[in-house]
Amino acid sequence: MTTQLNGKIERYHKTLKGECIRPQTPLTPDDAKRIVAKFVTEYNEIRLHSALGYVTPKDMLEGRQEEIFRERDAKLEAARMKRAAARQRSRQATEENPTYAETMSYSDLLTSRTLFRTRVGG
Repeated sequence: MTTQLNGKIERYHKTLKGECIRPQTPLTPDDAKRIVAKFVTEYNEIRLHSALGYVTPKDMLEGRQEEIFRERDAKLEAARMKRAAARQRSRQATEENPTYAETMSYSDLLTSRTLFRTRVGG
């Protein structure tokens, strides 16, 4: 257990150094405290963590993850239904009003293509 905990702490320190300390280069200890405090707040309250199902640690600690998952599922389902309705409307519009090219036979299409090339010089 201790080894696993040490690994997590070391990983956190690596993240803290790589994403906070080194990129911002604090010049004083007070500057470093301010930068780290801002990073920790963002890390715990804003940043989505893949290991937690793309919720923040704060949401996980407060037990909000199930509510967030339900909201996401509802939004995804609504988007799926919206796309399906749009596809259905598109299919119906095509069936009701086929384009000129869709009503032409294959030989008519070849003839019109040949005439176009002849007129354009292609």
